Amino acid sequence: MVIPLMIQAKLVLYSILAGVLTGFIFDFYRTFRGFENVHKLLIIVEDILFWILTGILIFIFLLYTNQAVVGVYVYIWMTIGIYFYMKLLSKAFTRIQYKLICNVSKFIRIIINIVIFPFRYGFYKLDSKNKRKFKRNNLNKV
Repeated sequence: MVIPLMIQAKLVLYSILAGVLTGFIFDFYRTFRGFENVHKLLIIVEDILFWILTGILIFIFLLYTNQAVVGVYVYIWMTIGIYFYMKLLSKAFTRIQYKLICNVSKFIRIIINIVIFPFRYGFYKLDSKNKRKFKRNNLNKV
């Protein structure tokens, strides 16, 4: 079956975008998984779940954009899209994502400290009053 040239161009474009999307999801996963030493079995399970989710998302993307036409050339263009993303965009995205995570976590810590501060202060005051009462009571007994 011969596919018109415009549809072929769209297939190539959407295949490259699917590769870029795969790279984007991989960077997101890599950032949240972290680089610490985790048990090998856990890494295997996480990777399998990641690739299942990524496969489903890419299939839905290709289904929506090009009726899920999947040929060898789609895989080739997806690989080129992943390569393009990893070489040109990955470092910048990872840096932005890291800064965003640091700033959001700092903001959440500040908000939590603001919310918890009155309770800490109240418990501190109660505790210091109880300690003074305890010391006075013990000094009177001696």
